[in-house]
Amino acid sequence: MSILSSIGRIATEFSAARARYQTERAIRSLPIELQKDIGWPEAADTKTGTRYGVGSWAGGVK
Repeated sequence: MSILSSIGRIATEFSAARARYQTERAIRSLPIELQKDIGWPEAADTKTGTRYGVGSWAGGVK
C-alpha cells in the first residue's frame, strides 16, 4: 500500500465521517416530535444521555 493510497483512504473516511456528523446535527436540530416520527433512535432515550458517535473520527461507535 502506497502512502498516497493511505492518504486517500484517510481523506475518504474523514469525508464520510463529516457527512454523518452534519446529518446527525441537522436531525438533532429538529423538534423532538419530528425526530420520533422519523424514528431517530435517541429521540425517546433522552434521559440516559447516551450519545452514539459518528465513527472512528468521533472516538468510535458505542
